[in-house]
Amino acid sequence: MTEQALPPTFDVLPLGADIRKAIDAIGYVNPTPVQIAVYEPAVRGKSLVVQARTGTGKTAAFGLPLLDQLVKTNVHAVQALILTPTRELALQVARELETLAQFKGTKVVAVYGGAAIGPQVEALQGGAQIVAGTPGRVLDHIRRGTFKTDAIRIFVLDEADEMLSMGFAKELHAIADSLPTERQGLFFSATIPPDIERLAQSQLKEPEFITLSSDQIGALEINHYVYLVPGGDKREAFFRILEVENPESAIVFCNTKDETERLAEYLKTRGFEADWLNGDLEQKDRERVMAATREGKLRFLVCTDVAARGIDISHLTHVINFDFPDSAEYYVHRTGRTGRAGRTGTAISVIGPKDLGNLYMMRLTYKIRPIEKQLPSAQELKTREEADLVSMFLEAYGAREPHPEDLGLARRLLTHMDAERVLAGLLRDHLGARKEDPRVAAAEARRAKNPPRIEEPRQERPRAERPARAERPAPAAASAEPARRPEGATDAEPRRPSAPTLRSSRTRDRRGAAPHASYTEWEPKAEKDDDEPILAGGLDTGLAGANTSGERQRLSPPLPSFTVSEDAPVSSEPETVKRVPRRPAAASTQADAGPPDEGDEGFTSVFLNVGRRDGVKAGDLQRLLTEKAGIDRTDTGRIRVRDRISFVGVKPESLDKAIAAFAGEVIGGRTVIAEKAKARTTSAEV
Repeated sequence: MTEQALPPTFDVLPLGADIRKAIDAIGYVNPTPVQIAVYEPAVRGKSLVVQARTGTGKTAAFGLPLLDQLVKTNVHAVQALILTPTRELALQVARELETLAQFKGTKVVAVYGGAAIGPQVEALQGGAQIVAGTPGRVLDHIRRGTFKTDAIRIFVLDEADEMLSMGFAKELHAIADSLPTERQGLFFSATIPPDIERLAQSQLKEPEFITLSSDQIGALEINHYVYLVPGGDKREAFFRILEVENPESAIVFCNTKDETERLAEYLKTRGFEADWLNGDLEQKDRERVMAATREGKLRFLVCTDVAARGIDISHLTHVINFDFPDSAEYYVHRTGRTGRAGRTGTAISVIGPKDLGNLYMMRLTYKIRPIEKQLPSAQELKTREEADLVSMFLEAYGAREPHPEDLGLARRLLTHMDAERVLAGLLRDHLGARKEDPRVAAAEARRAKNPPRIEEPRQERPRAERPARAERPAPAAASAEPARRPEGATDAEPRRPSAPTLRSSRTRDRRGAAPHASYTEWEPKAEKDDDEPILAGGLDTGLAGANTSGERQRLSPPLPSFTVSEDAPVSSEPETVKRVPRRPAAASTQADAGPPDEGDEGFTSVFLNVGRRDGVKAGDLQRLLTEKAGIDRTDTGRIRVRDRISFVGVKPESLDKAIAAFAGEVIGGRTVIAEKAKARTTSAEV
């Protein structure tokens, strides 16, 4: 029988002495697949697009080549810029890089919104060599002239798909346009939808694609369960589920901000340590909640999708969907937050009648088939009470060393035919002597039990021995109240792969984005919370399908196109297309084509950023109008499907319903953007 091969150690990477010393001090032993796959091409100066799950060591994957080879400590200027979707992730990246650089002396600075800008300016001008920040605040510094980018040679995007789905496409392009042309790019993403490929085409030179496990693969490796709740009090049903499942620690997802607060307060009243996190929470409170979670002081963290973006809580045992997500991709991203690094994980969803369609779509799209469960019965709750009492006795007496005579008597008693009756009588006398109901006390003790504190694998060295490190400004609350981040609709929200798979390098023409005229005129609000897009209009990003509204429009991995019958009476006009030479890296925008001629009197056109090349058919669009928006076919005008865009005619009074029906749908792997068609600006058709 052959011996199983041992996982590789960091000896497989030719790291310098300072970085290797830091790795040993931290306690890291084995590099992850993404760290092995990225190091060699990165130090050679290759631009990379890396697909890997969150929680698989991506920060060290780009941090090791940056600190070991690419960033020069004798150059006192910013040489590497790392953009992240959220403040928490920017801080996390900066802290980990500082730890890896503790013997190297590289200066790392975190730059993010919701904190005072003064200390950040001082850190940037004090010789920072690596900046980890959020798009809005980084662009703010560039615009103010407090962040010089002329020495930057490496541009890193962490969680690129999250940044695009949050609507930061314009900021990314504006920042990229301010960087030197000759630079290396390292893009990391859990998924690589068409939008990420287009971003790589426009911003990277001959990128090499490295594909490892995605969040979809991670979701397939955990246990999935759904509880069917026919109606009534959903919170009470959820409480019964928690009583039986008894998760050690969980992140609980709601679809609205208000529900996160209500549910967290409800859990507190039932004896659980819980807190909420959504876009309305100020930065200092967000950091307080996250610190409590990492320290094991919280059992349940109740979040919206937006608030949870970029948060890495690796110890979670459960992900719970109190509100089932409204898209299959949301489900994959949510449940991918548990079962990481080889741990087991469980996903539980509370399903009501209105959620059955989304559950069915999730099953079809990702082939995830959760096991259906019924709400706990009275007998199951009774079993939980008994288990709580047993746990109470075990905690009170299990570790106590009994007297040998008492132990001998107990053994003799257990051999008697009436042992159970005698034991029951003893228990009744013991439990009856307590002033409080023992079942209530035992249940409260179980609910109050929090997960263990997450210990960082770090060996602290005596303070006098530690080398001088760059001071990073401590997070501070904004002087002005942070602006609220976009949520969804407001009221109706590793196992390691055996080996990384490398896709061959793709040689592409480098396509520079058009200069942004509006960029030089933009003025940021003071101390603005930068977790929402700030360049919300007037810029041609060169990125098709970008979210320009700030609303929740998630970018999905490629999904099957809609397939519906073509029996809908649509435009009688033949779909003629006049083709013109395609411009490089152009977005599918109305400025390119303009709306069709308004030949249907009494109808208004809706512009869509998808067309024939995305698999769109007129019947698909008609079906969405009829079934999702409730717009009768007689109230629909002509539907024109062109190569890259489409126009749908509807009655003016149905315009808002039509836009809502189309917006956010995923067709041919692209997220649909819908808006009222604007006046024609060019004569060219696409």
